[in-house]
Amino acid sequence: MSAPPLSLARAFLFVPADRPERHARALATGAGGVIVDLEDAVAPERKVQAREQLGAAFAALPAEERRRLLVRINAAGTPWHDDDCAQVGALAAQGLIAGIVLPKAERAADLSRLATAAGPSAVLVPLIESAAGLAAVDELAAGPQVLRLAFGNLDFQADLGLACDADEAELVPVRLALLLASRRAGLAAPIDGVTPDWRDAPRLAADTARARRGGFGAKLCIHPDQVAPVHAALGPSAQELAWARRVVAAIREAGGGVVSLDGRMVDAPVVRLAERLLALEHT
Repeated sequence: MSAPPLSLARAFLFVPADRPERHARALATGAGGVIVDLEDAVAPERKVQAREQLGAAFAALPAEERRRLLVRINAAGTPWHDDDCAQVGALAAQGLIAGIVLPKAERAADLSRLATAAGPSAVLVPLIESAAGLAAVDELAAGPQVLRLAFGNLDFQADLGLACDADEAELVPVRLALLLASRRAGLAAPIDGVTPDWRDAPRLAADTARARRGGFGAKLCIHPDQVAPVHAALGPSAQELAWARRVVAAIREAGGGVVSLDGRMVDAPVVRLAERLLALEHT
């Protein structure tokens, strides 16, 4: 199972599930992934109706666009979770969605049940938002059909009673834990959390730069205006692409193995980095 578009996506844009007129507009922003949200974005009294309308709303979208669609269901233990699982399973079986985001992910068993309900065609994205989720991060990363981990930075702060400044320095070890778990499980680079004030461009730029320095390959967005800056900032620069092409060419010319480029050894991990940069060029 693979989903290259979502593996390489850099910006994931949330859109409310009960606003179907916004779904196509969200896809038109160029976001690598669009997360139709049944959880935080929908009031309790509207959740059932929003869920039931998803099939018709998604069927109206072009099939190619649906390869970028995910649904964030309600968390395990909530009154809506079981019906959400059944509905997204039906949507996945019809080819109407590519994946599912599980909020408050804390138990591997919940992921296994969701994978069974969703069927083999849907990828899963566990959202780490609590101390319990962090404690289980390796089990969650190794779960069935998991494509990437995502960080719910605001809910995580609330769960632990943190009062972080804008730099979120207290969360550095948490982000590193998600990165390490992703690497150990062989997942695509994790997805960083949101910048809550969509009007604060400097804060968005700083947050996205921190994500890139920390090894994150994507970021959650809450407004269409965040998509293009995030996508650009998390993509490879012209200098990085030029370096990556030289690395691949040197390995190809040498017929594989270890070579020297600019006085530095180029081995398998360096080649993987170069190949990833080149894969991002056209996403």
